[in-house]
Amino acid sequence: MTEQDSPSRRRKPRSTLRSVSIAGCDIAPGSRQQIELPVAKLYTHTELSMTIKAVRGKRDGPTLFVSAAIHGDEINGVEIVRRLLQHRALRSLRGTLVAIPIVNVHGFLNNSRYLPDGRDLNRSFPGSPKSSLAGRVAHSFFNNVVAQCEYGIDLHTGARHRGNLPQIRADLQDERTREMAEAFGAPVLLHAKTRDGSLREVASDQNIPILLYEAGEALRFDEVAIRVGVSGIINVMRQIGMLPPSRVKKPRRQPMVTDQSYWVRARVSGVLRALVPLGAFVKKGAILAVVSDPIGDTSGDTEICAQDEGIVIGRTYLPLVYEGDALFHIAKYKADIDEVLRHYHEFREEFEPDAYDPANHDPSEYDEDPPIAS
Repeated sequence: MTEQDSPSRRRKPRSTLRSVSIAGCDIAPGSRQQIELPVAKLYTHTELSMTIKAVRGKRDGPTLFVSAAIHGDEINGVEIVRRLLQHRALRSLRGTLVAIPIVNVHGFLNNSRYLPDGRDLNRSFPGSPKSSLAGRVAHSFFNNVVAQCEYGIDLHTGARHRGNLPQIRADLQDERTREMAEAFGAPVLLHAKTRDGSLREVASDQNIPILLYEAGEALRFDEVAIRVGVSGIINVMRQIGMLPPSRVKKPRRQPMVTDQSYWVRARVSGVLRALVPLGAFVKKGAILAVVSDPIGDTSGDTEICAQDEGIVIGRTYLPLVYEGDALFHIAKYKADIDEVLRHYHEFREEFEPDAYDPANHDPSEYDEDPPIAS
């Protein structure tokens, strides 16, 4: 055997990392890259773009997109994405995180759920390059970002004057999606069918498991909702192999899993006095609120009652209601409610700002100048 053929001198073949491209831009291993995806100009002829932040580790792994503000007034997700991109856990990233803090740029600028054409972006997928403004944005976002990823998490809040308990909505009959949902760590998992034209629908059609995280209220920052969102995304990234397991071993709390929910609506118009908060367990017939007239005639008071037992996962915060208005969203649940409520109270204690304990939450968890993933 010649010296040239000696095994000690042979070079090991380099492992070939797969290529990752987002919106036509190649994302190099071990890099952070900001991509500006053009969207329609303002009518002042001002240029606009959808900002995408791609973070890739030096080692191969899955590609996950995290999107926020598909509805332009749902801003909790914007803050969740900002904190996520500064999280120290990304130092150990495998694969690629694709973060889109503001999908509906036009709506965000106008504090509006909708695009300027009055359409709901989350009912406009897959869209078309020749359709309405909403359809064009949907088509560009889906093809340039979503279709290039293997997993997705879409961040939402309730509508204006309406708050949601932190919850995951997903196709829980799909095994990969359910595993992601359980890993997230929200107190409620709601099996929900996809809606026509939604991002969840088109992602599912492409075999991309996707979670929809709902928490908080439009145009408001909700600290609990934000903390749960950041923690949940990190948990999912660990579950799908993008991050190593946590060194802090915590028992997994049992979420409430349901596939049935209903809205309680106002029977009359008037002034609403709500009696139950988000997260409350209510029994069938329980009084949730009272609707009164504004001049104080108590003989006209109308009680609003639960039609079935369950947990309040959404409610209106606007005390002025018309007959037929949606007031309380209740997830039906008849299993071991005491155990679920115990886990929910533990969940609140962990994430409530008043209970925030620096000893348990390392202030160095976030980087002011995030490093490139190793």
